[in-house]
Parts: sequence; C-alpha cells; structure tokens
Amino acid sequence: MRAALLIARKDIRQRLRDRSALLVAIVVPLVLASIFGLIFHDVTTGDACDCEFGVVDPPAPLVAALAGSGVITLHREPDAAAARAGVEAGRIGAALVFTRDDRVVVIGDADLPITAQIAESVATTYANRVGGDAIEIADISTTSRQLDIGTFYAAGMAVFFLFFTVQFGVTSILDERRDGTLARMLVAPIRGAAVLVGKLLTSVVLGVVSMVVLALATRFLLDAQWGNPVGVLLLIVAGVIAATSVMALIATLAKTPDQAQSWQSMAALILGMLGGTFFPVAQAGGVLAAASLATPQAWFLRGVEDLAAGDGVGAVAGPVFAMLAFAALMTALALPRVGRLTGR
Repeated sequence: MRAALLIARKDIRQRLRDRSALLVAIVVPLVLASIFGLIFHDVTTGDACDCEFGVVDPPAPLVAALAGSGVITLHREPDAAAARAGVEAGRIGAALVFTRDDRVVVIGDADLPITAQIAESVATTYANRVGGDAIEIADISTTSRQLDIGTFYAAGMAVFFLFFTVQFGVTSILDERRDGTLARMLVAPIRGAAVLVGKLLTSVVLGVVSMVVLALATRFLLDAQWGNPVGVLLLIVAGVIAATSVMALIATLAKTPDQAQSWQSMAALILGMLGGTFFPVAQAGGVLAAASLATPQAWFLRGVEDLAAGDGVGAVAGPVFAMLAFAALMTALALPRVGRLTGR
C-alpha cells in the first residue's frame, strides 16, 4: 500500500503543476457554468418577459381574465399613439389596441421578442374565442422538482468535466507503459497491483478535489444552492468512483494512450449529454428520460435536486447507491482485462 500511495502522491503533484489539468478540472467548468447561467437565467426565471401590457379600449372579459392571471399587468392607454409611445419608451413591454371593427392590433418591441409573442398569443386567443367562452389565463407552476438555473449548470458542468478530470490518473499508466517507465517500475520490488491502485487513487483524489472546489466556488460566486454539505460530499465521492470506473474500463480496452483518451472523451460526452448535464433530459419524458437513468450524471443531478429542495442526507441514498452500482458493473467488466494495463 505504501508503494501505491507514493505513486499517487507523485502523480498528483505532477498534475497539480499541469495547467491543462487545472483548466479541465476547475477553470473551464466554472466558466461554462457562469456563461450558461447568465444566458438562460432570464428565460427560466421569467425575467425575459416584460409582461407590462398597455391596452386601448379593452373588452371587460379580457381585462378580468388578464388582471386575475397574476402573470400580466395591464396599463390602460388613451389611444394607439400613446400605447406606441409607451412601448418605444420602455414603459410597457407591448400593447394591445382593440379597434371598433373588432380587430386587435399588437404593438411590440423588436428587442423584446418573447414579450411580443406573448402579446400576440393573447390577441390571437381573444380573436378566436370572441363571443364564446371566457378566456382563462393562469400561472401553472411545475409540480416536479427542478434546480434553479445557476445550481443546475454548476452541478451539470462539474459532473460533466469530472469524467475528463479522472482521465489524468487512469491513462497515465498507458503513458508510462509507452515511455518505458512502467517496465522500470515493475523491475523494482513494486507489484503491478500497487501501480494500478496508485493510478486509481490519483483519479479519485483529483476528482474529489475538483468537485469540492467547484461546489464551493459556484456556491459563493454563482449562488448555487447545493444543499446539505454531507449529502453533497457523498454524491461527489460516489460520482468520482463511478467516473473512475468508466475511464478504467475504457483504458483496459485501448491499445495506446491516444486511443484511450479519444474513447474516454467520447464516453464522457455521450454519458454527459444523455445524463442531462447541459439540458434537463428528465423533462423530455418517455424513452429518453428513462435511458438517462443509466448514467451516473443523471443520478448525481437528481441527488443535488433533492438536497437543494431541503431534503436531508437520507435523500441521496438512492442516487448514491445507483452510482455505486454503476461503478460496480464497470469494475466487474474491467477486472478480467486489468492485466493488459501492466502487460501481465
């Protein structure tokens, strides 16, 4: 065990001096989480819609429906000219002008396309149903749990790049086998198992450190709500073990370091996309949502959702078990081929 710890310490120190490793493990996921959070924040929170509508000669049923919706605020305007001026000045987001010949004119701002589309939708609904039943407009909130956009992308980018981070430890054994340093280590009184354990420890330590740093950084810089720290740590450890097992299995199948890195990158990308690290795949439903549960990324995000909702540490038992079961399966597939890594 001492030999494995020495190998892991040497590799960790080497990776900490590697700027590319720091970029992949911390800088890039943090930057992408910030960018995605800023891009989609307004859309998901509703701030992208300036639902302050001006109305000219509106019919009473429509006023009643919109006023009670809790979504749209109405401002009565004296005429179309005043409504247009209000839109141009930014005082209102859009305007609905009801004419005497039963037409509805929508005045929108080109810089607020979502607001203009909502106003047009209201006008179309009214025009199609005029003379019929009353119009109903309601704010229907989702009953399923969903992370706020900052936390979602903080967790998503962290677990997505985790699979790239753990590559550094696992594939280094292939680099040393190619460069001849592995053969020299095995000539010394060091068992091949110690080398493998040392490389796996490197991956685990790098993965845990990068995830913890990202969780802390996004908590204070992006206001991500991860939830109970103990539960988060359990999810991180289980996720790191799952990621390391996948990368280890692929390393046993590859013949060269370049081939291993290529296959590992493809696996990380496919699992990440299917696991919903970029977009919440679970909301798609059907086969895609079911298939996502075959990935550790999806279970990691589900665990973070439970913790962010205020659930206790016990809420992550299911996601942690699922990720460890995934790791056990990958390890079982890798074990018969482990000897190929050391050439024995």
